[in-house]
Amino acid sequence: MHQETLNYAIIMVRHFATFFLFLCSLAVLSQPHVVAHRGYWRMEGSAQNSITSFQKAASVGCWGSEFDVWLTADGVPVVFHDATVDGIRIEDTTYATLMNHRLQNGEFIPTLQQYLTEALRWPDCRLIFEVKPHRNAKRDARISEMSVELVNMLGLASRTDYISFSKNACKRLHELAPDAKVAYLNGDLTPQEIKDMGLTGIDYNMGTFDKHPDWPLEAKKLGLEVNVWTVDGEEALSRFAGMPGIDIITTNDPEILIEIIKK
Repeated sequence: MHQETLNYAIIMVRHFATFFLFLCSLAVLSQPHVVAHRGYWRMEGSAQNSITSFQKAASVGCWGSEFDVWLTADGVPVVFHDATVDGIRIEDTTYATLMNHRLQNGEFIPTLQQYLTEALRWPDCRLIFEVKPHRNAKRDARISEMSVELVNMLGLASRTDYISFSKNACKRLHELAPDAKVAYLNGDLTPQEIKDMGLTGIDYNMGTFDKHPDWPLEAKKLGLEVNVWTVDGEEALSRFAGMPGIDIITTNDPEILIEIIKK
């Protein structure tokens, strides 16, 4: 009888250990991914959307690095956030003119090809590719087409996710890259509307989820991926890191978020 009790106890301990490991694995799987907003630009020597900012995001262990793309008047995709550079509208000027302007760390404004070529050296960091809304649907379609073509040509399709505030761009990106993740940024569509568009996720500002706290879990039930931006500071990062349904957090403070997740 004593031996039977001992055997039963051993079996129960093994079951408990297995269940505990299962719970641990679920906790790891539920942890949000870390995306550096415009690269890790707050580090010394870096600048927003610079090649250095991508290098630094990858070097500290970010899951992904977000960057923004515009199309110049002469058809060159460039990596930059604002619609204008020193008062000059990117869509209305040539790349040769843009080359006279520098980023805050002294780098030239990179072409998309230069940026993606550097990304080849950092295979563990995903590319969170934002197509900026251009002046009309034709321009949205053109930059989308050029972007997907270049990503495919360089063999980066498997690690590139597309995002945009433009519905036209999102739809065209989904048509061109049906196997890629494409998420909408503007926050004015419900998860069901995003699902009906055929997109794979929502990538909304933190204020949108404060206003619609049910959307993350609603999106998950629909099979959508959920990203929140731009979350900075330890308090806000901790809150969203523990929020059910959040898959990805985009932040200017990636190292802070990495430490929060480790804890």
